[in-house]
Amino acid sequence: MNKKNSLALILVCFILFSCDKKRVFDEYKSVGKFWHKDSIVSFDLPQLDANKSYDLFVNVRDNNAYPFSNLFLIVSLEQPNRKVKVDTLEYVMANPDGTLLGEGFADIKENKLVYKKNEKFNQKGIYKISIKQAVRQTGKITGVEKLEGISDVGFRIESKE
Repeated sequence: MNKKNSLALILVCFILFSCDKKRVFDEYKSVGKFWHKDSIVSFDLPQLDANKSYDLFVNVRDNNAYPFSNLFLIVSLEQPNRKVKVDTLEYVMANPDGTLLGEGFADIKENKLVYKKNEKFNQKGIYKISIKQAVRQTGKITGVEKLEGISDVGFRIESKE
């Protein structure tokens, strides 16, 4: 076996063993240099098996410009019958010393934040997820208009089986 064939075999093995078998949906959208308080990131979900349970995650890529230790989000799940379930969520984004949590080697960190566990999608049709930041400075009523340090927001669905 020559070097090219050996390298190709190793690459194929790596791809096969690194497949993410639980992933059903995983998509990111950029929010630009900052995440405006009125900007909503939305995802149309694929058709999901009504007989299965799923774990749902909000994914966030942030960097050292993120000025807070927590992240507040408003997440809406619109069902095919137009009913909407809205949750206000809080996630810890940094250690007490200010270092960002999440995966990554450089100053960009990726956070996989639990949204819902064991969720069922019983209705046929399109479900839609909408995510909005709701960060506020301590003692202030109005939200942070331009949230720095968040570059991308994503949504992930994993099969329980």
